[in-house]
Amino acid sequence: MTLTELKYIVAVAREKHFGKGAEACHVSQPTLSVAIKKLEEELQVKLFERNANEITVTPLGEEIVRQAQSVLEQADSIREIAKRGKDPLAGALRLGVIYTIGPYLLPDLVRQAIALTPQMPLMLQENFTVKLLEELRTGEIDCAILAEPFPDTNLAIAPLYDEPFMAAVPSNHPLAARSNITAEELKKETMLLLGTGHCFRDHVLEVCPEFARFSSNAEGIRKSFEGSSLETIKHMVAAGMGVTLVPRLSVPKEALLPAKAVSKAKSREVPELPSYIRYLPFEGHVPTRRVVLAWRRSFTRYEAIAALRNAIYACELPGVTRLS
Repeated sequence: MTLTELKYIVAVAREKHFGKGAEACHVSQPTLSVAIKKLEEELQVKLFERNANEITVTPLGEEIVRQAQSVLEQADSIREIAKRGKDPLAGALRLGVIYTIGPYLLPDLVRQAIALTPQMPLMLQENFTVKLLEELRTGEIDCAILAEPFPDTNLAIAPLYDEPFMAAVPSNHPLAARSNITAEELKKETMLLLGTGHCFRDHVLEVCPEFARFSSNAEGIRKSFEGSSLETIKHMVAAGMGVTLVPRLSVPKEALLPAKAVSKAKSREVPELPSYIRYLPFEGHVPTRRVVLAWRRSFTRYEAIAALRNAIYACELPGVTRLS
C-alpha cells in the first residue's frame, strides 16, 4: 500500500469517475486503474462498484476512503512541520471564497497578504458554499471564507465580521428619494434574486420570505427574476427591472457619498457615467450576515491561518462590524 494508491482512491471517490480521477491526479486512466486494482487485491476488498455510467463507492470502500484521506492529510502534516522549521508561513495557502464575498474582499485582501506575508501566496477559488465545504473535507483547499449559517461539518471556525445588507433600487424609483427603507416596503416590489445555490439568495429570502414562492415556479416570473451574480443583479436593478438586497461591501464607495462630494470628486477625475442605482440602509432591524473563516481541525498551519486573519483585519471593510 502506498500514498499514491491512497491518493488515487480518494480522487475516484470524489469524482465518481475513473477518467476524471486520473485527470485530477495527472496520470493516465490505465495507470490509475491498475494501481487501484492492485490495492483492492492487497486488501481483498472491493472499493468501487463499476457500472456502465457511474462509479459508486462500496460501504466498506467509503470507510477506507475516509481513512485514506486522513492518512494523506497526516502525510501532508509531516511536510508542513518540516516547512515550519524553516519558515512557518512558507508556501501557498489554498483559500476558497463564496461568490458574494470574493469580488469585494479579495482585491484588498490580496494586497494586504502580499504586503504582510509575501512568502505565502494565496491560491484562490470562488465557489458555492456546498462545494467549498466538500473541498475542505477532502483537503482540496486549506480554508474558506463563508457566510453563516451552513451545515456543521466539524470545522474550526473563526468569526471575521458582521456585514449589514442594503437595498438597491433604480435611481428613478419612488423609494430612491428615501434616506432609508424597511423590509415591509420591499415586499411590495419586484425582487431580483440570485440563482439557486447562492447562500445570499437564502439571506434575501429570510428578509422577504414571501418571494420564495415566486422563485420556485414559472408562474411567479412577474414578481421575481434571477441572476447569476450580484453584479448582474445590479445591472438589472439599474435597468429598472426591480429591487434587490446587497451586502455592504459590494456597495461602491461613491454611491454613499453626499451629492456634493461625488460632484467634487468627479470634477478631478475622468467623467463617469451617472449612477442608476440608489443604495438605502435599513431602518429599525437591519438584516446582516456573519462572515467567518473555516478550516479543518486537522490542518496544522496555525500560523498561516493567523496570518490570513491579520490580512483580512488589515482590509478597509467599510460599514461592517469586525469580530475577534
